[in-house]
Amino acid sequence: MRILTVENNTIDTILSDLLKRSPNQYGNYEEAVNKILADVKENGDEALFAYTKKFDGAELAKDTVEVTQEEIDRAYEQVDAGLLSIIRKSMENIRIYHEKQRQYSWFDTTETGTMLGQKVTPLSSVGVYVPGGKAAYPSSVLMNIIPAKVAGVKNICMVTPPGKDGSVTSTTLVAAKEAGADHIYKIGGAQAVAALAYGTESIPKVDKIVGPGNIYVALAKKAVYGHVSIDSIAGPSEVLVLADETANPRFVAADLLSQAEHDELASSILVTTSMELAKAVKKEIEGFVKVLSRKDIIQKSLDNFGYLLVAENMEDAIAITNAIASEHLEIVTKNPFEVMMKIEHAGAIFLGEYSSEPLGDYFAGPNHVLPTNGTAKFFSPLGVDDFIKKSSLIYYSKEALMEVHKDVEKFAEAEHLTAHANSIAVRFEELE
Repeated sequence: MRILTVENNTIDTILSDLLKRSPNQYGNYEEAVNKILADVKENGDEALFAYTKKFDGAELAKDTVEVTQEEIDRAYEQVDAGLLSIIRKSMENIRIYHEKQRQYSWFDTTETGTMLGQKVTPLSSVGVYVPGGKAAYPSSVLMNIIPAKVAGVKNICMVTPPGKDGSVTSTTLVAAKEAGADHIYKIGGAQAVAALAYGTESIPKVDKIVGPGNIYVALAKKAVYGHVSIDSIAGPSEVLVLADETANPRFVAADLLSQAEHDELASSILVTTSMELAKAVKKEIEGFVKVLSRKDIIQKSLDNFGYLLVAENMEDAIAITNAIASEHLEIVTKNPFEVMMKIEHAGAIFLGEYSSEPLGDYFAGPNHVLPTNGTAKFFSPLGVDDFIKKSSLIYYSKEALMEVHKDVEKFAEAEHLTAHANSIAVRFEELE
């Protein structure tokens, strides 16, 4: 892992390297994705099941694509009781956190006879994508479904790739049932996104698609945006640790590696004011990598997108941190709360040496679906707001409109929209 002293061109080089990981750079996959989307849109279930056979090796049909209650019951039998208890504790933390994000309709009235307001309505239907196959991500199930339930979404359809035998991982099924999924379908990839966006004979069209996936899923979500809404285009995972000389190098190294093990495109960055800490972290990383189970993936991630950056002072370190706008930011300094106040861009912020990033992944409550690739500069974590829509409310009495109708008419005429002006003026013809 490289130790670099920060200079004027260092950050530009690093940002350029990190942006290579963005789904926006995966243009060579777009043709294949667009072909799948068009095929499912045109041919529905026939194409959907053909791609499931091709990519997942599973034979599915209209009567087997949806997970049955019997399959869910078997899944409960296979999940360890201790793990189920932990899932339920995590769910409660996530639910309590997201309930604080709820928004409510509001109305303001005036004595002149106007009422203005905002009506908050949950989305009617949402599709949740959960990675599957050999992998099991019950935490992703909880993080995507629970905010939708809190928001009041009536129909939540979860999709996840099946194994070759057409089954879904037991922990994924149990988490989906516990969180409140209304339907669970055994489909994945770009074909699943197409089914949710356009609808097929077996899969209902939804209003919004959320959840992370591979390159094909990310590009498919990008392509169907407009037919449906989406949460974001998720890129590879990333963590930035902002630390001073007081940080424990062993803790910092462990936290950096917790993200490097996700995949070879994951990014792990230390920004520090201490060269001694950087050297100590590098040594700890080398020791950990030798014994961790995913060491090959970790090493490639560190070689390609891992940095140990040494800044001259904390002001420069904070500036670098804001420029990178990491998905996960850990602040491990003498006074992390003071430093936090100067952070402008980050998906989730973890404060102090005992607030390790995996707390956010699994248990603390805030959502782990976060903006990546610098998009924390303008995107937020997934939350209740993603599952609602707002309608403006306007009411004017005749008396209230009479006071302002000339102003409105003049404004419309200034834009040469005479029909707009007439729509107001016609109501007061008798006064002319």
